[in-house]
Amino acid sequence: MFNLIDFVGKVSSFGARIILDGLRTPFEGSAILTHIAEVGYKSLPLVAPAGFALGMVMTFHTRSTLVMFGASAMIPTVQALAFFVEIGPLVAGLLLAGRVGSGIGAVLANMRVAEQIDAIESLSIDSFKLLVVPRVIACIIALPLLTLFMDFAGLLGGYLSELAASGMSFDLYIRRAFDNLEWANFIAPTLKTTVFGFIIGTVSSYFGYTTNQGAAGVGRAATNSVVVSSLLVIVADVVLVKCIFFVFPESAL
Repeated sequence: MFNLIDFVGKVSSFGARIILDGLRTPFEGSAILTHIAEVGYKSLPLVAPAGFALGMVMTFHTRSTLVMFGASAMIPTVQALAFFVEIGPLVAGLLLAGRVGSGIGAVLANMRVAEQIDAIESLSIDSFKLLVVPRVIACIIALPLLTLFMDFAGLLGGYLSELAASGMSFDLYIRRAFDNLEWANFIAPTLKTTVFGFIIGTVSSYFGYTTNQGAAGVGRAATNSVVVSSLLVIVADVVLVKCIFFVFPESAL
């Protein structure tokens, strides 16, 4: 229990330092853009196909049930609500935790072991602001965009599956998908991924930046980054869903 409390305190202090350093100049714009490309653009080949496959699988599973109750017309609505409200944000967050979290933890841990961080600090450069803050900001910005790609890839996969099953037109599918979709069902769940991005970037950077276990610590930092950030994303999702339902009661389905 003491170790858990100690860990929570250290990560919270680390996150608070990221927020404070992120609000002061210089803002390291070029480094942020570089990491956005690394976190966002290079994650698209993972996120988009995953969303497409999930969309097809969801349609396969829900179609038989809805047809049994004579509600086949609701398939596009169910698909859209499921992806925009929960599946898209959560799965995108977990995928990013796996791909990017391990990368951030391993890179920073390797720099610490190779004494590159010490070399940067010997030049009177703030290594924390240069190496940690841009990575966290990139995760915060990139994850909502990746979530959108996953959402629409899921809708496309669902449409192709429904097209093969019933021949429904694309225009009709889209109209039915968005007829019952409120802004609260779309904006709030998508924006909650900024919190997921902050968690993934902070936890991964913490394990990498603070490692002191030599070469063995590199692999351990990568593993811990994925496991802990994934667990915290799931816990944060539960808390944020309750907060969203409280602020936007119309989004509670």
